[in-house]
Amino acid sequence: MAVQRFEYKVVYFDFRGRISVEGDETLIQDGERMTAFGRRVLNNLGGQGWELVGIQHQPMGAAFHIFKRSLAEGQEPEPAKPIKTETTPL
Repeated sequence: MAVQRFEYKVVYFDFRGRISVEGDETLIQDGERMTAFGRRVLNNLGGQGWELVGIQHQPMGAAFHIFKRSLAEGQEPEPAKPIKTETTPL
């Protein structure tokens, strides 16, 4: 019997209308309501098979939203993106 496996994604939402997923940011559109913006992003993630399983509230109206989705047998989780570092030329 195969053990069900999952992968997870952590998404940062802030009160200014910015959502960040491993450094990739989505910004609220001019004139877009915050609720419509959140729904647009959540529906996009749901369409990719991600299910919201938890919220960790942060100070100043921000929050981390934790999503999970099932992995098919033999499938590995998406690797986390490396932190982008900039080097300064000498």
